[in-house]
Order: sequence, then C-alpha cells, then structure tokens
Amino acid sequence: MVLGTSSHVGKSLLTAALCRIFAQDGYRVAPFKSQNMSLNSAVTPEGLEIGRAQALQAEAAGIPPSVHMNPILLKPSGDMTSQVIVRGKIWGKLTAADYHLRRVEELLPIVRESYETLAAQNEVIILEGAGSPAEINLKEHDIVNMRMAELADAACLLVGDIDRGGVFASLLGTVELLDLHEQDRIQGFLINKFRGDIRLLEPGVRLIEDRLGKPCLGVVPHLHQLMIDEEDSLGLPSPDTESSSSWHPVDTPSRPLRIAVLALPSFSNFTDFDALRAEPSVSLHLCRTPESLNGADVIIIPGSKQTADDLLWLRSVGLANAVASHAVSGLVVGICGGMQILGEKIVDPSGMEHTETIPGLGLLSINTTMQPQKVTRLTSGRLLVPSLFGQPISSSQVSGYEIHIGETRYLDGANPFAALETGPNQESILDGCTALDGHTFGTYLHGLFDDDSFRHTFLAAARAFYRLAPASQFDNWQHNREASLNRLANAVRSSLDMSKIFSWVGLTYQHLPKSEETLR
Repeated sequence: MVLGTSSHVGKSLLTAALCRIFAQDGYRVAPFKSQNMSLNSAVTPEGLEIGRAQALQAEAAGIPPSVHMNPILLKPSGDMTSQVIVRGKIWGKLTAADYHLRRVEELLPIVRESYETLAAQNEVIILEGAGSPAEINLKEHDIVNMRMAELADAACLLVGDIDRGGVFASLLGTVELLDLHEQDRIQGFLINKFRGDIRLLEPGVRLIEDRLGKPCLGVVPHLHQLMIDEEDSLGLPSPDTESSSSWHPVDTPSRPLRIAVLALPSFSNFTDFDALRAEPSVSLHLCRTPESLNGADVIIIPGSKQTADDLLWLRSVGLANAVASHAVSGLVVGICGGMQILGEKIVDPSGMEHTETIPGLGLLSINTTMQPQKVTRLTSGRLLVPSLFGQPISSSQVSGYEIHIGETRYLDGANPFAALETGPNQESILDGCTALDGHTFGTYLHGLFDDDSFRHTFLAAARAFYRLAPASQFDNWQHNREASLNRLANAVRSSLDMSKIFSWVGLTYQHLPKSEETLR
C-alpha cells in the first residue's frame, strides 16, 4: 500500500508506476483505492464512474478499468457536501459530517467485497491511501488508509514530497501519530520529487532512518513534463498566473494558438485539456477574470460539477458578457456542463444542483433539464458538421466519454454536433450543438481532445479561421502518454529498492530495466 504524508505527494503516480513495473515483470496486478475524493473521474467499459487516477493505474497495469478498483468516489458539491458514488452509480448527496460519522461504516462491506473480488483475480494488488493516514480527527471512521491496510494485510510504503518542503518533519510526524501496530505496517519510506545534489540529502536520510527505525527505499527524482493525469486540482497551474500579458502581442502567422480555459469554481475533469496543453502550437491558460481573456483565440468552458452555480458565477464576475462578446468574432467551445451553460436555459426541477431556472448564455439553441439519473458511458461516433469553424475537416471521427446528469433538448434550428454510437446494439444518438455562424460548438464528450486525429483537425481549423500558419508540428498524445508511463516506471525502478518491495509480496525481483519497454 502506498501512503502519503499529505495530499499531492505523488501517491497516485507511484501506484501507477508500481502497477506498470509488476505488469512488465509478468504479474497480474491491479490498483485499488477504497475511497477517492475528486472531481476528476473516468468511465469503465460497463459505463460506471470511478476516479480518474484508478483508470490511469489500470492503464499502467495493462488492464481495463473496473468499478472494483474504486468502489467509493466522493465528488464535492461545495465546501460542506459531496455526491457519493458507490460502485459507479449515484448513492446519495451527503454532508461531510453525515458521511464520516454515520454512513462510512455502512459502506465498509462493499469496500471489502470489491477488494476481495480484485484480489481473487490478481497476483498483486497495489493499494493507494488518501491524504494522510495521520488525520487523527477522521481516523475513527477511516476506510481508506490504515483500516484498509489492515483489512488487506498490506505492507505499507510511506511517501514524502520534498518539493513542498518539510519532508523529514512530515515523515516523522505521520509515523508518530499512528498507533504502534499501525507503525509496524510501515515497512519503509521514500522521498519523492527530488531536485539537486543527492549528496546534500543523504545525512538527513540517515538521521530520519534512525529516528523512524525504518529504511529509506530510495529517492525519486522530480520528473519534468510527465504527460500523465494529475489526480486533483493541486497539480494545476494557478488560474491567471500567466495572464494575457504572456500572450505575446506580436501577431505573426506562426504564433501559438491562444486557448483560454475558464477555471470554474466547480471545474471538473480538467484532464480534458492536457493533450491541448502539450501541443507545441498551443498556448493554453486557465482564466478566471475577463481581463485574462484579452488576446485569446479560443475560449473553452469546461465541465462543471455545479453547472448552474458556475453559470451564476460567470455572470457575477463579468465572464458571461466577455464570452458572449468574444463569440461574435471569435471561437467558443463548451464541454459537458460548459455546453449546458452555452444554451438558452438550465432547468432543475428535482433540485439536483439548483432550485431555479437559470438563463444560459444563449449561444447554442438548446435547453437542459437536470435529471436524478446520471449518464455515464464510453462512446464514439462521427461529426455531423461538414466543416469546423467554417473550415473543411480531414477527419470526422470523435470519441470520449460522458458523465452528466442533464438531458439536453434541441430547439428549432439547432444543428447537432455529432452522432454517437452507444449501448450493446450500437444505437445512434445525437450529441452536442453548433451555432449557425460556426463560431461556437458544444459537446457532452469528455476526452474529446485526447484523440490525436480530432485534436489535430480542431487545431488546424482554428488556426485557419484566424489566418495563422499551419502548425509545423503536432503532438502524438497517445504515444507520448505510453512513453511517459514507461519513463515513470523506469525512474521508480532505478530509484527504489525493488528487491525489497517485491519481497513484501513474497516475490523475487529479477527484472533488468529496459529504457523504453512498452507494455503489451
């Protein structure tokens, strides 16, 4: 089990790395996180919702994602409440107090059953903890850290992040706040995200080993430009830190395409834009003020966990008017909740997110009614539009996944964006909408830009719309993602005492690292 001294120390990526290493060495391995809190989610082949980190870890292990890998997903709905997803479906909406004090014990049998299902199918399970195991205020009802470690009889590896400072104090404090039998489960620790001369670190490592009475399994370097999903928003750049001033005013035909993604208060599935950010011909910023949109070519309204509230926020800070003004002569895209915001109105008769009817921005001829049932599915299809932003397109294929509670209806004159195939009979359904002037489109498809063919078509059309020179280079996202997983695994292999880690699960480590080995 991979535990951390706090959130965002690298637990998710280290779990992914270990999954890849065991899989490369020929073992059936699967990830498991009993409870995850994140607005970043994914869909299994069965159409069930899990944390995106566990989907990434399954990808690293070379297996399809399963709802058993993350039986409980908490999706914050505000500072005090969360939507509780159990085995991929909405279970309820609870306050933090109600969940932790009264409901968590109710879910433990489900957690145990999911773990045992995975364990029966695999030789190795890599568990991931959440936050810190030393959250003493929540520990009594914890089902994701030490209680889960005991249930699985797991050897635990404690991760500290030196990049944020105080790594020795956080390692020592975490261990000392655990009960003695819990401390015994910690078999060793590692230091993550190290930069600099390791010789300067070594005296501290020796001292903390003596204080803890536990070995340091190694020091993992900070890996730059690792094109792998972030687990939570702590890994995102701060909105507006790179304001429009960094979009160079010189308007040469070869300049980057300037894409502004609105950093909504309930911004969800922010990994939708990782592939765009990686493109050499793109300059992508997260924006939260009208001023930061100055100079943008494309404005994207992303997915939202609280669509109506985020729409009201857009109006309160002046971004709604800024987007509408931009759409007159510029390009606007809405993804999932962002598409709903671009419509005529959002109605919520069941009070799923809001109790009022909220007027949308009116850029797309659609209305959305919120529903108690959530739509979650993987899907693919083809564009129904002959052009994108008025430019001819070379590829009409699209793919991605849907996670939404709204049902969107077309108004007179609406132009659907795509036809998607779904269900066991591959029935065709309409998705999305395009504006009559061709400047704006919306879709329910998360992961739309992960497809290399569509992303390159999108960028070519947007650049042509602004009379920019064609991109001189395109990124191969899928290839580079696989290479990043291998790079991560290789770095962990070479940094950690893998023989000791393998011995914890009764295996002998014999693998010799291969620099660019691809998992088959």
